[in-house]
Amino acid sequence: MQLKSKIAALSILPLLFAVAVVCMLVIFQNQRLGEQQARLIESSILASKRAELKNYVGMALSLVTPLYDNGRDDAETKRRVLAILARINFGADGYFFVYDRQGRNMMHPRQGELVGKDLWDMTDPRGLPVIQALLASAQTGSGFQHYAWQKPSTGEVTDKLAYVVMLERWGWMLGTGIYLEDVDQAIAQVRDEVAGGIYATMLAIASVALVAVLLVFAGGLALNVSEHRLADRKLQLLTQRIVSLQEEERSRVSRELHDGISQLLVSIKFQFELSGLELSAGNSQALETLHKGTERLAGAIGEVRRISHDLHPSLLDTLGLPAAVGQLVAEFEQRSGLRIEYQNELGDTPLSDGMAVALFRILQEALTNIERHAQASSVAISLDGRAQQVRLRVRDDGIGFSPRQLDTVNGGIGLRNIRERVEHFGGRFALTSQPGRTELMVTLPAPAATLG
Repeated sequence: MQLKSKIAALSILPLLFAVAVVCMLVIFQNQRLGEQQARLIESSILASKRAELKNYVGMALSLVTPLYDNGRDDAETKRRVLAILARINFGADGYFFVYDRQGRNMMHPRQGELVGKDLWDMTDPRGLPVIQALLASAQTGSGFQHYAWQKPSTGEVTDKLAYVVMLERWGWMLGTGIYLEDVDQAIAQVRDEVAGGIYATMLAIASVALVAVLLVFAGGLALNVSEHRLADRKLQLLTQRIVSLQEEERSRVSRELHDGISQLLVSIKFQFELSGLELSAGNSQALETLHKGTERLAGAIGEVRRISHDLHPSLLDTLGLPAAVGQLVAEFEQRSGLRIEYQNELGDTPLSDGMAVALFRILQEALTNIERHAQASSVAISLDGRAQQVRLRVRDDGIGFSPRQLDTVNGGIGLRNIRERVEHFGGRFALTSQPGRTELMVTLPAPAATLG
């Protein structure tokens, strides 16, 4: 994937995800608030209708109470009560009804065909036994019942809220009801308004998101150009640095060859020439001069081995990292005079060739920094391996330094090279320093963990 596509994916996709989450939250919150508002409106309307029904029933009772309380239970008195109730109307579909305890209809001014019929087992479309439920509400004292009934003005079955009371002496149930179409209409209107609000909100969010995406896209293009320029500059600096490192390494090897091997060889040559002249002259010192030349030749061979070991330790290829580290530690202790404590717990942890070389070079660089800058008296080195990782820890008791100088220590190479080697293998690099204690810890993933 090109850098341009990566920038677009990393900038626009999270933005779109955030917008989608915001939209879902807005929809959820609006729907929840809409339902709460609908329930609140429904509760308020039903409360007002309950109060209205109680008033209607109270008014009807006030009209029939004089006849009911006179103590006469004859048929004529009951007929007069039913006639009074039949004449009471309110609104287009407001009327009173009367049933006895057995569910027989005593009076129904809008549906005369029901008068005298036993409606005990009649149910509404939801399966509710209407008359039984009304009688139960009247007898328990709650009085209110919600059911479905045919509306006289339209002939359609719709929801109805009724309030009933018992005329106990006669065994009658008196009640009236109000149809709830206006409640359904009010709730539907609220839900429509909520849906319209959600649509308007989504449209506004989509507009803002579109503008944001365009701005991010434009910023991404500008950043893409800037990153290309920066990458070109970094590539040039990296190339220059590689060339500089090569020249520094060549200069170091050249100095060691010139100052070490070359001078030793010249000295050996003089010793051999001198021994040859002494042999020609029969001088008894010729053999001793030859021995001195031979000793210097052994020193030259050792110097060649040292330079070769610095370039690439042969023990890494033959005996592995622990042996190479042991030799490096022994040589460093002998050369620097510092007290070294080395613990090897690597065990059978597998290491790739590149990782072994990297760990060896990291330790070599760390010891070089300690020798040049730390002013330490002792160094502790531990190398341990586990199934998932290999860890190298180097600790000294020197003067310490500020970790912010990481990029400037050792002329810009030193610890920065260590960090780059660690990052190459996907490992972790930690450096802490204070007077009396500086610790470097490198953790690299084992090859088995990498493959897993």
